[in-house]
Amino acid sequence: MKVRSFVIVLFVLALGFTLGACSDNPNTATTVSTVAVSGAVPAVGTTSQFAATATMLNGSTQDVSSTATWSSSNSAVATVSSSGLVTALTSGSVTITATYSGITGNDAITVP
Repeated sequence: MKVRSFVIVLFVLALGFTLGACSDNPNTATTVSTVAVSGAVPAVGTTSQFAATATMLNGSTQDVSSTATWSSSNSAVATVSSSGLVTALTSGSVTITATYSGITGNDAITVP
């Protein structure tokens, strides 16, 4: 009887570990922790490719430039395409923003 109880306990533990490993827990290693935006400041009339890098909860990083949503805080100074290509239109300050999985990253730049 003790052996049978031991086997049942082992089965329940194994089942619990299996279900835990396959859960849809939002705190898994693939959950985005931060998004960093980087790129060279373009001169007026030129473009520069910006990048968005997501850091996951487990510390790994992923280039999300092509899947992030991009925006410019001041489209009179600079615009940004859906792929992160920044076009400087005139001198001034602007913040370039990328959003991925609900997490936003910014890069405040000054076009000379």
